[in-house]
Amino acid sequence: MPPEAQLPGFLSRFPEGSVQAQQGLDQPTWQVRRDVLLDLCRELQSGRETERYDLLLEMFGMDYPERDERFEAVYHLYSVPTGKRLRLKVPVGESDPVLPSLTPVWKGADWFEREAFDLFGLRFTGHPNLRRILMPEDWAGHPLRKDYPVTGYR
Repeated sequence: MPPEAQLPGFLSRFPEGSVQAQQGLDQPTWQVRRDVLLDLCRELQSGRETERYDLLLEMFGMDYPERDERFEAVYHLYSVPTGKRLRLKVPVGESDPVLPSLTPVWKGADWFEREAFDLFGLRFTGHPNLRRILMPEDWAGHPLRKDYPVTGYR
């Protein structure tokens, strides 16, 4: 099935090109612009016009230093009633690595977003308590970035 066939009709309400299907190896994958992420996830969680994705399985950051939009926030959603999965990828640039927090949609996003903030430097507007979760508060840098020195900063 071509990726375009995986997009439900309700997406026509979002700006053109803001949600694009990608070829996923193991599950449907959509690339999403950050400006529509929160509204899209509210729609997906509600299940009004599409599959209801009632569980955020995980969220994590990826670092692609060679890309213009260096970072990618990846969300894995799951529909408990149907067992279907959906992957959302949201690219953001190094100069402005800010995304909307999904804690209003899924409370479990709290710790995932804190981990991405701590280890990659991604920031989440509207997060109720965005602070480091794994590294000490005074730690310099973000250790999962590919340009972070293996020995740390000295």
